[in-house]
Amino acid sequence: MQLTKHTDYAFRILLFLLTLPAGKKATIHLIAERYGISKSHVMKIVNKLAAAGFIHATRGKSGGISLGKAPEQIKLDDIVRLMETSLQPVNCKEPICILAGHCKLAQHLQQASEAFIGYLSQVSLADLADPNNFEILRRDL
Repeated sequence: MQLTKHTDYAFRILLFLLTLPAGKKATIHLIAERYGISKSHVMKIVNKLAAAGFIHATRGKSGGISLGKAPEQIKLDDIVRLMETSLQPVNCKEPICILAGHCKLAQHLQQASEAFIGYLSQVSLADLADPNNFEILRRDL
């Protein structure tokens, strides 16, 4: 299964926020600059993550973004489900496959996809890395 760039960027944004010192907030501009992602992409992803409660976003001069939940509470499957428009591994109906109804490929790929998501449900943001090892992200904060 290949995840979209939006999901990849969502994970990167969450990891960046994980590395922040306590009480520190990041800006969309800073994240976009550090990762080389357009500000509009970062803004869309931040808005989606904030609406779902994974991050806290405050506007204004003293505003910024930070994690909205403890890293242990942010499960990777929840991020994938939020960011991906479809977790269906194949679409046998568009265009219609001449083997539709006679092939079990979709069934097996769906089971594999469910196993993938099931595994991710056991992994939290806290499991991804020791925030102390992300010094490169914290420079100039």
